[in-house]
Amino acid sequence: MAAKKSSKSSAVKDLHSAVLSYISQQKNATFNYKQVAYAIGADSSASHRAIAMLLAELAFDGDLIEVAPGKYKAPQRNNVATGTFVRRSNGKNSVVTDDDGESIFVAERKSMHALNGDKVRVIVSAARRGVEPEAEVIEIIEQNEQTFIGTLKVDRHYAYLLTDSKFLATDIFIPRNKLKGGRTGQKAIVKITSWPDDAKNPVGEVIDILGETGDNTTEMHAILAEFGLPYRYPENVNAAAELIDAGITPEVIAMREDMREVVTFTIDPKDAKDFDDALSLRILPSGNYEVGVHIADVTHYVQPDSLLDKEAQKRATSVYLVDRVVPMLPEHLSNGICSLRPDEEKLTFSCVFEMNDKAQVLKSRIVRTVTKSNRRFTYDEAQQVIETGNGDYAEEILTLDRLAKMLRANRFANGSVEFDRAEVRFDIDDTGHPIGVYFKESKDANKLIEEFMLLANRTVATAIGKPANNKKPKAFVYRIHDMPDPGKLADLSKIARTFGFKVRDHGTSRDVNRSINRMLSDVKGRGEENFLSTLAIRSMAKAIYSTTNVGHYGLAFDYYTHFTSPIRRYPDMMVHRLLERYLSGGRSVNLGKLEEQCKHSSAMEQLAANAERASIKYKQVEYMGDHMGEVYDGVISGVTEWGLYVELTDSLCEGLVPVRDLADDYYDFDEANYCLVGRRRGARYRLGDKVTVKVARASLEKKQLDFVLVDRQGNPVQPDNAPREVSVAQALGGKSDKKHVNRSRKQKTRSRRH
Repeated sequence: MAAKKSSKSSAVKDLHSAVLSYISQQKNATFNYKQVAYAIGADSSASHRAIAMLLAELAFDGDLIEVAPGKYKAPQRNNVATGTFVRRSNGKNSVVTDDDGESIFVAERKSMHALNGDKVRVIVSAARRGVEPEAEVIEIIEQNEQTFIGTLKVDRHYAYLLTDSKFLATDIFIPRNKLKGGRTGQKAIVKITSWPDDAKNPVGEVIDILGETGDNTTEMHAILAEFGLPYRYPENVNAAAELIDAGITPEVIAMREDMREVVTFTIDPKDAKDFDDALSLRILPSGNYEVGVHIADVTHYVQPDSLLDKEAQKRATSVYLVDRVVPMLPEHLSNGICSLRPDEEKLTFSCVFEMNDKAQVLKSRIVRTVTKSNRRFTYDEAQQVIETGNGDYAEEILTLDRLAKMLRANRFANGSVEFDRAEVRFDIDDTGHPIGVYFKESKDANKLIEEFMLLANRTVATAIGKPANNKKPKAFVYRIHDMPDPGKLADLSKIARTFGFKVRDHGTSRDVNRSINRMLSDVKGRGEENFLSTLAIRSMAKAIYSTTNVGHYGLAFDYYTHFTSPIRRYPDMMVHRLLERYLSGGRSVNLGKLEEQCKHSSAMEQLAANAERASIKYKQVEYMGDHMGEVYDGVISGVTEWGLYVELTDSLCEGLVPVRDLADDYYDFDEANYCLVGRRRGARYRLGDKVTVKVARASLEKKQLDFVLVDRQGNPVQPDNAPREVSVAQALGGKSDKKHVNRSRKQKTRSRRH
C-alpha cells in the first residue's frame, strides 16, 4: 500500500514539475489547462483535472495572473504598457496590451475618452490576490480615425446623432452649422471632432447623409459604412475606367495563344454580371482532353500604381451584400471589358491542362490567351444538362462533370475537408423588402466549376512555389490555411465520441480530415448535426493571404493561391502580375511590401465577410418582422451566458432567446457542455437541441431578433426536466465551467447582447 502511495505521490510531483517547467518557458504568453496538458503530453482525464486545479492554486497564491476565466500568464508585466483601446457601449472598456495581447479593464473615468482602436499608453495596477488588474490611460499615442453611423435628431438650437454603434455608449452632439443639411430621422455618418474632459457627450460633425432611416439603400450603405467599406465610387476613378478601350488588336492577339475557335463557356449564378472565368474543352489527336481554365486578364487593363489600381488595392475585394454587389473595379471593367460575355473576344490568362480519361493531369501550361465564349450558362441551366444529358454543349459539360467528379473524389481521398452547409438567400421585391427565403445549394454544376478553379489555383501556386531544378522559389502570394488548434481538435474528438463518432485528434492531416469528413457525412439529418458541424468549423483556422507558404490544411494542398477571380479580388491581380513577371524571367519582387499587401487583403476580406453577414442579419430581422407571433421549429445554434441562439429550420433565420425570458428557473452557463442548466429542476438547453419558438421581437435598429420558447400550440413551455445521460464535460474529462446567468421576472437587469 505504501508503495502505491509513494508511486502516486511521485507521479503528482512529476506532473507539477512538468507544468512549472512549461510555465517558465512562456514568458508573456497566455495559456489554459488544455494547452498545458497538450504540451506536456498529459492526456488522461485525471491529469487534466489536476493541471486545472494547479493553475487555479497558483493564481490564487499570486504566482500566476488569471487574465480571463481559465486563461493564465506569468506575472512579468511592467507597470507602464502600450496597447489598443477597446471601447464598449456597455461601459466595459479595456486595453489590449501590445506585449502579450492581454485584455485589461479600463474604467470610463480613467479612459481619457479614448475611442475604439486608439493606440494608448496605460498604467497597470499591481496584481493583487483575488482582484482583477485595471489600467488607466495616461496618453493617447495615436488616434484611430473612425466614424459613427446613426439617426439624426435635430432640435431648434442643437442636434444629436443617436448612434447604432456597439463601441459608443453616448450620443454625439452636433453643432447646427456642422449638420451638412441633415434632418431629423435621416441616417448620417459623423466624425468626432472633440471630447472635452468634463463632457459626457463627444462633439462631432456630419461627414455624409445616407438617406432616410428604413430605406433599403440607406440601410445597406449604413452597413458598409459601419465596417469602413466604400459605398460609392469616386467620380474620377469611374471617369478613368470609362477611358479604357478593349483594345483587342491584331498586334495584341499575335502575342497570345489564340483559342477563339475552341468551345468555351461560362457557368455562373443567374444574377451574375461579372464573368471572370470560363472553361474550354477539346479532344486532342491522342484521345486525351485539353481543358482550359480561362480567367479575365484584368491586369492588362489596370496598370500598377494607376488611379484604378490604387482604388482596387484599397478595396481589395468586391463586397457581396444580401441584395447587391459593391464591385472592386468600376462596372465598365467588371461587367464590361473584362467580363467574359458570350460572343465577345476577350483577353484572358489561362491554365491549360492535358488530361486523360481518369482525370490525371499529364501536362499543363500557364499562358496568356485570347478567347471567345460560345455560351453563358447559369448554374441551373448547366445542372439541367448534367441531369438530363440534353442541351447546348451537352457533350462538353458532361465530360467536364465526369472529370470534375474524379478530381473531387481524389481530393477528398487525399484529406480535403468537406464543409457543405446551405446558404440562406432572400427573394426581394422592388423596394428591397424580403418576401421569401430560399437556400443556395451546391450541386454538380457548382462543384464542376469549383474543381477546375481549385486545379488552376493549385497549379499556379505549385509552378511558382516549387520551381524545377531545385531553384529557390520567388516571392509569391499564397492562400494559406494553418493547422487546427490542437486543443479545439481534441475537444471535437472527445465530444464526437459521446455521439458515437470517431474523429482523430492526431496523426497526418489526411487521416484527421478524412475522419472529420466521415463524421460530417454520417451525422447528416441527426439532431446533433448542427452541434458537431459547428464545433468542426470552430476547430479550424481561418484562411488568409501570405508570402509564407504553410500549405492549405482544409484543402490538403501543399501549394495554393487565388488566381481565378481578378475582377473581384485584388490578390488575384497580384498573382497575375507576378506570373507575368516570373514567366518572362523577371527577378523576385520585394517580399516585405508583398506581405503588407497580403495582410491588407486578408483584413479587407474579413471586413467584407462581416458586412455580408450584417446585411443578411438585417434582412432576416426585416423578414421575420412580418411574421410576429408565428411559431417555428428550430435548433439551438449557440449558447451563451446571455441566452440561447436558435436557428429556424425552414429559413435558417437566427434569433435569441434571452436568458431573462427563461424565468422558470435560475440558469447556469455550463461552458464545457455548451449548455444552460437549471439549478433547481436540472433542465438542460444545449447546442444542437431541437426547440419550438415564437417570434417575439424584431428590432431593425439593433439587427436583433428575439424568440420565446413555446410548445407546438404556441403556449409557453416548461423545459424538459431530465438532464442528458452523458455530458460533454464528462467527455472532456473535467468539471463544467458554470456561470450563474439567470434573471427572474422581478429583476430589471438588462440582458447582455453581443
